[in-house]
Amino acid sequence: MPSKKLGRINEDIRLCMSELLREVKDPRVHQGLLSVTAADTTGDLKYCKVYISALAPKSEKELLQGLRSASGWFRRELGHRLSLRNTPELTFILDHSIQEGAHINDLLSKLDIPEDDDEQDNDQ
Repeated sequence: MPSKKLGRINEDIRLCMSELLREVKDPRVHQGLLSVTAADTTGDLKYCKVYISALAPKSEKELLQGLRSASGWFRRELGHRLSLRNTPELTFILDHSIQEGAHINDLLSKLDIPEDDDEQDNDQ
């Protein structure tokens, strides 16, 4: 489990990256609805995995290529906005948890579950 300081740094990186995603000029990055779900930084602040969730992207491969090509810009902007000893090298990972949650929610809404008869039994 990360320390409190590392947890704060991860949260700061996540918030800053979510702001920076809107400012990127690369059209490969602007696909569907993007959100930063998490950031996981190593203890020495050299590397950071940034988990990106994309709802209905045109191409996940192009999205990752756009993020990788803009990683230097992201790193420079993080260095300017956050006062860290080291600005971590960023690695982008697609997070499918929101899509999976939406799929499970859709499956549950399609189930034909009868209402509970407990209320009727308690009245008798």
